[in-house]
Amino acid sequence: MWLTSSSVGRKFIMALTGICLVLFVTFHCLMNSIAIVWPAAYNVICEFLGANWYALIASMGLALLFIIHIIYAVWLTVMNRKARGNDRYLINKTPKAVEWSSKNMLVLGIVILAFLVVHLIQFWAKMQLEEVLGHHGTVPAAAGTLFIQEAFKEIWTPIVYIIGFVALWFHMTHGFWSMFQSIGWDSTAWIPRWKKIGDWWTSIVVALFVAQAVVFFVQSQKDYYSTQPELQSQYIEMAVAPLNETLPMLNMPSDMQTVKMTMAQIAPQADMMLGMMKMQMPGVDIQAVGQQMLNIVNLVNYLDPTANLPVEALQRAADGQTQQPQMPQMMGQPQAQPQAQPQEAPQGEPKQVSPEQQAADDAPAQEPANPNDKQK
Repeated sequence: MWLTSSSVGRKFIMALTGICLVLFVTFHCLMNSIAIVWPAAYNVICEFLGANWYALIASMGLALLFIIHIIYAVWLTVMNRKARGNDRYLINKTPKAVEWSSKNMLVLGIVILAFLVVHLIQFWAKMQLEEVLGHHGTVPAAAGTLFIQEAFKEIWTPIVYIIGFVALWFHMTHGFWSMFQSIGWDSTAWIPRWKKIGDWWTSIVVALFVAQAVVFFVQSQKDYYSTQPELQSQYIEMAVAPLNETLPMLNMPSDMQTVKMTMAQIAPQADMMLGMMKMQMPGVDIQAVGQQMLNIVNLVNYLDPTANLPVEALQRAADGQTQQPQMPQMMGQPQAQPQAQPQEAPQGEPKQVSPEQQAADDAPAQEPANPNDKQK
């Protein structure tokens, strides 16, 4: 097949995957810009692009594009080195027409790949992957702005990102026009135009990425994304959604203050309360309910450190260690002690009665003394 057997076919595959990746990078840049101008909308987009089937298909397709692009890049580099053989060492001075990025596309790609791994660990692994695996931690999977704050609170994060963006600029400025050359749009009139378009396109995208990294770092140092009331309500709504799905009759609100007050009452005796619920509702996964409540309490404590809600009883409930409470007694009414029943004589045997007891039983009952008689 010419797509794999010829150099032209391999470059064509590189060009097609490169076009798709350029479009994805542009989309990602625009999406990150929304996190700056409208953080709540950014979280809505994150929730929309969660573990839904269309988002999973897009993620798998994107991963496949990256893998194909990397494989063909290494393949082309190895084949080009073999084709030149030892002749490549005879040239000591590079012609001026050859760009630095053209000679170092593989190295730039490796730097970008390393940056991508860091980015996936900080975001994708904690968001979409956790949702696919069914894990629900303290921070809801769709709370993208909270993950931004957690990542960019570290001083090394913006440094690593800016290094990755610089490598991306060199890689894209050369790759942009060369991919059009590979698919046949290589006329002497259009190649200079593609170079200009590529330089402008890449420069705008990378400049936005760098600006976003700086803004995210500054905002994260101020805990901006965890202290805004609108964002807090959004996080709480995400956290209580699994609990309301498990226990619809609970109907936990998404208001921060209301949830804080409610969990302040439930949390101290959660293991006993859930133990009683386990007796009354055997079909409900009480351990899952305990974990969901624990996630809510941990999130409230994270958003508002002054709340200091207790987690010990909820942790026991999440571990399946619920208490079986005894049935409460009615207040003010002590339990009646069982009265001893008189033993009856066995049937067929006469009951033994003493003469004194028989005389007392036969005597007539006396009227009580009149107190007025004593006064006369």
